Amino acid sequence: MIGKVQFVLRETGNLFAISLEGLRRTPDVRHWWKEYLRQCWFIAKVTSIPSVLISIPFGAVIALHVGAFSRQLGAESTTGAAMVLAIVREASPVATALLIAGAGGSAMTADLGARKIRDELAAMEVMSVNPVHRLVTPRLWAASTVGLFLVSLVSVAGIGGGYFFNVVIQKVTPGAYFQGFTSLVQLPDLYSSLAKAWVFGFIAAMVACYKGIYAKGGPKGVGDAVNQAVVITFILIFFANFVMTSLYFALVPQKF
Repeated sequence: MIGKVQFVLRETGNLFAISLEGLRRTPDVRHWWKEYLRQCWFIAKVTSIPSVLISIPFGAVIALHVGAFSRQLGAESTTGAAMVLAIVREASPVATALLIAGAGGSAMTADLGARKIRDELAAMEVMSVNPVHRLVTPRLWAASTVGLFLVSLVSVAGIGGGYFFNVVIQKVTPGAYFQGFTSLVQLPDLYSSLAKAWVFGFIAAMVACYKGIYAKGGPKGVGDAVNQAVVITFILIFFANFVMTSLYFALVPQKF
């Protein structure tokens, strides 16, 4: 039991050490901005279309449940408010994070893990190039940046899917749907969604880079590192989502 606790503490310390070391050289943009742009393009390319395909069913399911429930209560005008609250505040940041972790994060882990087992990272250190500064820093900022843009895309697609199923399928009037946007929703809800997307993207890149750099055991070890990175990222994202949501409700007054 003590050995497991020590292992968890050591792994956690190494994880944050890698991340903080990567952030330490953030001001030295001229050395990592090209890799940052490449990573932004790659993550956006592999996540943008799947995010739309996931967010539309998200919005549809929420719209069907909320629309049926609000119709039983005779409160169809609240459907739009419930849709925005559910999608913008909660569903879209989590969906964005899962896509970044599953598509972008797994590719980061595989790339860095392959470099590790081929001794490319050791070769960089021999040439006085810090692999953390050159490879981890741009990936941390790229995943966070793409998360901000992707959460907006997911929110728009989810609300659009909800509009189709509420207005076209369940015959809620468009005016009632859009009027509910301002009844319970406030601007801090959007800020909360963007903050969550940034943090979740950072967590995904942080875990992916750590598992890639510390991969060992040949190609099988790289595959194991990819699986571990995705699972650990999901656990950390759901925990961070709980903490950030609790803080949001404690600090921001809600509309009634």
